[in-house]
Amino acid sequence: MTNLDWLYARQRFGIHPGLGRVQDLLHALGDPQRAFRTVLVGGTNGKGSTASTLAAMLGASGERAALFTSPHLTRFAERFVVSGQEVPLETVSAALNRIRPQAEALGATFFEIVVALACRLFAEVGAEVAVMEVGLGGRLDATNALDPVLSVVTGVALDHTEILGGTLELIAAEKAGILRPGGPAVTGIVPELLPILERTGADVWALGREARLEVVSRGWQGADITLESPAGNVTFQTPLLGAHGARNAGLAGLAAQRLGLDSAAIRAGAAGVRWPGRLEKLAWHGREVLLDGAHNPDGAQALGAALRELGVGQVPVIFGAAGDKDLAGVVAALEPFASKVILTRARLSPRAADPQMLARLFSVPTQIADTPAEALNSLPPGLSVVCGSLYLVGEVRPLLTGEVGEARERWQ
Repeated sequence: MTNLDWLYARQRFGIHPGLGRVQDLLHALGDPQRAFRTVLVGGTNGKGSTASTLAAMLGASGERAALFTSPHLTRFAERFVVSGQEVPLETVSAALNRIRPQAEALGATFFEIVVALACRLFAEVGAEVAVMEVGLGGRLDATNALDPVLSVVTGVALDHTEILGGTLELIAAEKAGILRPGGPAVTGIVPELLPILERTGADVWALGREARLEVVSRGWQGADITLESPAGNVTFQTPLLGAHGARNAGLAGLAAQRLGLDSAAIRAGAAGVRWPGRLEKLAWHGREVLLDGAHNPDGAQALGAALRELGVGQVPVIFGAAGDKDLAGVVAALEPFASKVILTRARLSPRAADPQMLARLFSVPTQIADTPAEALNSLPPGLSVVCGSLYLVGEVRPLLTGEVGEARERWQ
């Protein structure tokens, strides 16, 4: 069994929130997380694009910046980026081999091992700062074993309610766990939930309060953003699409300001960021396919708003999702822009919902495709949307780009 096969097999042991095992594992590895500064980026949606943009800004400032994100789309090594470059899989596997004995001895979970692996990799390559995307929640997430110099909470929506709680207030309290008393934090959270973050004693700057964003859409080219904050004013461009993409870029800019970056680094980093699979338009056999990981109602609503902003009417939609999501809420948000829906499932995700069951939730015309490839081949000319599970997007994207995807079962 290869190291990656061993790691993937640990997905079946599930998620066990708590910091004890990952703290013990990091300590057994010599506490590699102390070799660099850490920024934690949590929130329900928008974590990845915010973290990716901030890492690009840090890189543009001259820092040797690392980026950890999860889950990956197509390749496991996507989770580990240093100076804008994915760490080679051979390097990742070799580092995993070195930490495997300690991980096995401590009974660490899949995600705990992946976080420790990121820390080991980033320390070994001499990263000066690491932007770490939080996995689930915050308070008990494995990334929270690190000590951040800055904490970011993008926003809060209902998702993973069986673990985090069934109200926005309960979920916000879990997300607030990545903040530190007296430590700097930035957030895009709605005003009524701000007191929950501030109860941590952190020094919180919020969009709409300490900071103000002015966004001018440039359509398919992204947006022009003006950010005004106590740290100064800066104007920059982002290629991220939609109002939520611009807001995530603006929040990354505010985080960069709190880290002391100048306007030139913010502009250069924001302009150069790429975030695959999230409002990403790709050409394929004379068609245009827009990929987006809209897997919960809040994300689906943001996708719909972005399509309206881009002047897109009703389009064919390929959709598949995990069975444990608020599927009725997602469907309600998707239907206004769907001319028809092609239902399929990620082949490698045991959590994927049965397309026949999904069909009963839709009032617009639906059809069933046994595989993502079959769904793509049934698309008419013009623009179509593929959305839902990131695992589905991760299987569709290599079909569009010609990359080689993974063949391992995906749970996390």
